Amino acid sequence: MNRIKQMRLAKGFSLEALAKAMEGAVTKQALSKYEKGLAKPTATVAVRLAAALGVKTLQLWEEPAVTVEFVAYRRLSRLGKKEQVRIEALTTKTLEDRCRLQGKLGLESSFEQIISHYPIYKIEEAEHAAAGMRKQWNLGVDAIHDLTGILEDRLIHVLELDAQREFDGISAIAKNKSGRIIAGAVTSRKVVAGERQRMNLAHELGHLVLKPTKGCDEEKAAFRFAGAFLLPEESLKREIGERRSNIQLAELLALKRRFKVSIQAVLYRMLDLDVISESLYKQWAITISQQRWRKQEPESITPEKSDWLNRMLSRALAEGIITTEEAENMSGSIQLEDLPAPTKRAEFLRLPLEERRKLLKAQAEHLHKYYESLRDELDLETSEGLEDD
Repeated sequence: MNRIKQMRLAKGFSLEALAKAMEGAVTKQALSKYEKGLAKPTATVAVRLAAALGVKTLQLWEEPAVTVEFVAYRRLSRLGKKEQVRIEALTTKTLEDRCRLQGKLGLESSFEQIISHYPIYKIEEAEHAAAGMRKQWNLGVDAIHDLTGILEDRLIHVLELDAQREFDGISAIAKNKSGRIIAGAVTSRKVVAGERQRMNLAHELGHLVLKPTKGCDEEKAAFRFAGAFLLPEESLKREIGERRSNIQLAELLALKRRFKVSIQAVLYRMLDLDVISESLYKQWAITISQQRWRKQEPESITPEKSDWLNRMLSRALAEGIITTEEAENMSGSIQLEDLPAPTKRAEFLRLPLEERRKLLKAQAEHLHKYYESLRDELDLETSEGLEDD
């Protein structure tokens, strides 16, 4: 996909909206030609175009440092082509930005050491894969209270997308120029309950780590992995026992609060582990439908929020690795006054010399931009005053 088109879609702009954001510097027809490679913008237009897209001018044409590949790509087929392309572009651009920041901070660890791949021949083997990932990541068998933090600490970026209701999520990997995987991404749709969000993220993790052989249903295997990862057999059976002939709503709600998954996921997991019979599971499925809990259950869990990007941007800014403009382009919301900085002289002087130099340089850049903006405002006011005279 053309880089300009990818960046436009990632920003959520139509051709008309982008032309408007450029304040009429170019028409939407001209933008279409740029995207199709039929014409190139002038230097002046390129600067305006880059500013509207929130990137540096060079990025409009440069080859990206990473290649993004989607896992279980066929799952997007439920969406219209236009929405599918938009989600692909947004995920690609976001993961590229994260990888660029990783590189600047020296976080390009070997992804193969962080995540393993499990070939499975039947769905039940997803249980062993989930247990293997928990063991590799030293998670034990207890409930996971911050799935997002655990994933992002291992460079599996958690992305939230504004998407249609049909979209639950997708997973992707990023490879550097030598073909080594340096990061992953799992996405979930915004405005979903926390219990559904967490199951979606664990499901996408399943797609990243499982390698189903021919004849093994990929979706069912990923769902089994997600259930086993969030509700380990040992921990769940410790709570409810080996076998149950009945179960009360109060117990299901308590399990929901403990494991932060839906009542429906708890019941399905109990069925998978043969803790409850299929007839009891069906009874509860009927009750859930009658109560209209399929889409909105009682005691909804608060969705998790990713803070990796803001933490890493704050770190990169404090160390003078990136400028405020670069940080704002990546986050879209971070403000200079919100960023941590050594405000006391003694604290500043305790920093290493090189770090102090970087901070002073970054501060000088910020002040230079500030005074430039003031000068422009004064020049504008002066010219307007002369016109009034």
